[in-house]
Amino acid sequence: MANSASGMAVGDECKVKFLDLKSKRSFRFITFKIDERTQQVVVDKLGLPGDTYDDFTASMPASECRYAVFDFDFVTDEHCI
Repeated sequence: MANSASGMAVGDECKVKFLDLKSKRSFRFITFKIDERTQQVVVDKLGLPGDTYDDFTASMPASECRYAVFDFDFVTDEHCI
């Protein structure tokens, strides 16, 4: 079903993969693209848990739009992850 504000639907796989990244950390990143044929946002690429930020940026095409989520690891000044 399309979002009333944009007219663009989000594929079910996008939601499932995002929840896998968020809760299970199954992926380092996910890129999404618009499938013009179906007028849906779909999963484009999945980054492996060991991939780096450089792998993420290298997966982006130079002349096409993508939406992305990146699982960034960091440690606070209090040494919390």
